[in-house]
Amino acid sequence: MLLKTFGWSFAITALGLVAAAFYGGWTAFGIVSILAVLEISLSFDNAVVNAGILKKMNAFWQKIFLTIGVLIAVFGMRLVFPVVIVAISAKIGPIDAVDLALNDKDQYQQLVTDAHPSIAAFGGMFLLMIFLDFIFEDRDIQWLRWIERPLAKLGKVDMLSVCIALIVLLITSFTFAVHAHQHGGGHVDKAQTVLISGIAGLITYMIVGGLSGYFEDRLEEEEEREHEQEEEAERTGRKKPAVVLAGQAAFFMFLYLEVLDASFSFDGVIGAFAITNDIVLMALGLGIGAMYVRSLTVYLVRQGTLDDYVYLEHGAHYAIGALAAILLVTIQYEINEVITGLVGVVLIAWSFWSSVRRNKALAEAEGKAPASDDKTEISSGV
Repeated sequence: MLLKTFGWSFAITALGLVAAAFYGGWTAFGIVSILAVLEISLSFDNAVVNAGILKKMNAFWQKIFLTIGVLIAVFGMRLVFPVVIVAISAKIGPIDAVDLALNDKDQYQQLVTDAHPSIAAFGGMFLLMIFLDFIFEDRDIQWLRWIERPLAKLGKVDMLSVCIALIVLLITSFTFAVHAHQHGGGHVDKAQTVLISGIAGLITYMIVGGLSGYFEDRLEEEEEREHEQEEEAERTGRKKPAVVLAGQAAFFMFLYLEVLDASFSFDGVIGAFAITNDIVLMALGLGIGAMYVRSLTVYLVRQGTLDDYVYLEHGAHYAIGALAAILLVTIQYEINEVITGLVGVVLIAWSFWSSVRRNKALAEAEGKAPASDDKTEISSGV
């Protein structure tokens, strides 16, 4: 069963790593491996969410999501989107960007380096908003209570995350302008680019989040309507065709899932720029990771769920926050790619270990006091 579910992912991994080794040697092999692990780590909660929604859909729409959805997720967001980012930032055509990446690496690298401040500002703001919205939300289960409990209280203030993100952006652009001025003023105009790109990242996050919320609301409306129609059918003895009900609900589920998946994939794509500027390595690493996320979604639907590891979502979002900070810092200072990649891996591993400890504590507590049902206090005791 495991081989059947993850077979394609294993095959793509082998091909991708071999291609990376031929492309850039062991250094490229290592970068692609880190990117794949990072994508899987950041998208683990996405797979869990996808599985929870996907299991409600009929077989037809499940196949649509796992076929067309794969094309959109792997080839659209992980392969095409990075090229578009580079093309827009460097003000060249997408075909020219790909051609430079493959045939004139020095020139491509120079264009990416010149465009890095705007890329980092855009991505840093987008990732920062994901992290802030997560950390300011009040949750029953908390991982690092000493941080999450007071921040959840602060999160009751409307638009706090947007205000903090804008303050961070203003400080970043102002610092960049001062730094450029002190070094001759040749790049002072790029401070405006940093500011504009950061605002664009914030707007992009709000649009994607708004669309996700819209489709989620429509999905809930469809589910409520379907439930009412089923109750009416039971009272009157008339039945509405199940295919129509499934089709209406599943269609909005599919739209919601695609928007949700796109929003999750932004962090992996943008975060990849903190690891490498090489579009080929980025495509290989993110493509491998995206395949595993899809396989994991199928596995969760067929076998159950892994949401017993409740802190993994927390770890992923802390990794997103760390990547946001790193991207903003790299506007002026260089940070080693390996260190950047390992930050996310360490946070995910830590959250997984904490989840295992929580599960053991719950099992021991239930064994000693079967009548007790207070899991929240135990789960949030880290």
